[in-house]
Amino acid sequence: MKNINWINIWINVRLVLMLVLIITMYSFTSIRNEQRKLTKTEVVFIGDETHFLTLKAVNKLLIENNEDVKRIRKVELDLNKLEKSINNNNMVEKSEVFVSIDGVLKAVVKQKTPVARIFELDSSFYIDYQGNKMPLSPIHCARVPLVSGEINNKNKKELSELFRYIFEDDFLKKNIIGVQIYPNGALLMSNRNYKYDIDFGRAISVDKKFNNYKAFFQKAVQDSSINKYKRITLRYTQQVVCTK
Repeated sequence: MKNINWINIWINVRLVLMLVLIITMYSFTSIRNEQRKLTKTEVVFIGDETHFLTLKAVNKLLIENNEDVKRIRKVELDLNKLEKSINNNNMVEKSEVFVSIDGVLKAVVKQKTPVARIFELDSSFYIDYQGNKMPLSPIHCARVPLVSGEINNKNKKELSELFRYIFEDDFLKKNIIGVQIYPNGALLMSNRNYKYDIDFGRAISVDKKFNNYKAFFQKAVQDSSINKYKRITLRYTQQVVCTK
C-alpha cells in the first residue's frame, strides 16, 4: 500500500481554495463596480484647438434625455452605442468613450479637419482632410481657401489632394485664399496680399508647380517686382510665366 503524501494534498487544496477566493472576490468586485454610479462626464477634444462642436453638444450625446449623470449606474451604459452616436455627428472624425476608475464617463473626440470651403449655388460646406463633405459650424469659421465651381466624382480625388497639399504647407496655407474651378478642370487661384491671379492649370504635377511658385515668389519679393504682375501662370511645369 502506497503512502499518502498529505503535504502535496494540502498544498493542492490550498491552491484550489485560493483560486476560488480570487474568483469570488473578482466577481464581487465586478458586481460592485457595475452598480457604482457615475460621478460626472468629461469631454476632451484632441488635435486642433479649434472647436467646431461644443462640449454641451457632445454631453447631450453622452447623457440621453438630459438625465442626471449621478443617477446612472455603470451597468446601464452601452458604451458602444454612445461612441457610435458621437461618431455619427458630421463634425466628428472619430471618438472613444469609456468610464474611468473613479466613475467619470469620458469621451475623447477628434473633430474633422476642414481644408477647403465650397460654394455651390445656394449652399456652402467644407471639404475635410479625408475628402468628404463637412457642414459649416455655427460657432467657428475655418480659415481655408474659398472654392467655387463644380466638384464631381471625376475631379474629387485630385482636388482633395490639392487642398490637403495647401493645408499642410505653411506658406501656401497663408497665401492661397481662393480657388476657381473651370469646366475644363483648370484652376485659377487668388492670393492674400497681392493683386495677381495664379493660373494653375489642372490639379496635376502639384508639387512641381507649387515649388516653382514659391521660388518665383521669393525672388519677386526680394527685387520688388511682385507688384507689377497681374497673372502668374504655373500650368507649364518647366517655367513660370508672368503677365504684367
